[in-house]
Order: sequence, then structure tokens, then C-alpha cells
Amino acid sequence: MAERSVQNVFERAVKEAGIRKEVGIHSLRHSFATHLLEAGTDLRSIQEILGHGRSQTTEVYTHVSQKSLGKILDPLDIAPQTRRR
Repeated sequence: MAERSVQNVFERAVKEAGIRKEVGIHSLRHSFATHLLEAGTDLRSIQEILGHGRSQTTEVYTHVSQKSLGKILDPLDIAPQTRRR
């Protein structure tokens, strides 16, 4: 499929979905990386999937979402107190 054809399909889908925000086809790549991260895929694997040579490049695509923050557990709530006195 030609690049412009893919862009046309994407633009039509955005319009039909009623998305008003300015988005480009690159948004799909960013969304894919974000979903992988939220599903628990490690950053190094995402880097490989996206074909990035530097981890810093991958970090730009992935942002911490509220969903991810909500899953963080306090280590003190997970494990019993193991302090020695």
C-alpha cells in the first residue's frame, strides 16, 4: 500500500471517529508504544520493537500515564515489616 494511501485511510478514520485534536499517522506509533508500556512491556523491548538505537529516543515516545501511576504499589504495603531491632 502506498504511503499516501495509508495517510488517506488514517485521515478518514480520524474524521469518522470525530477526533478534533490535531493528530498524524505518527500518533499510532506513539499510542502503540504507550499501550505496550502500560501492559507491562519493558522499555528495552519497546526500544527493539520500534527500532531505536538509543533508549532516550524510546523514552520520548513513552510517557507515564495516570493508569500506570495508579498501579504503583508501596513496597511497605506489600511486604511485611522486616526491620531488625
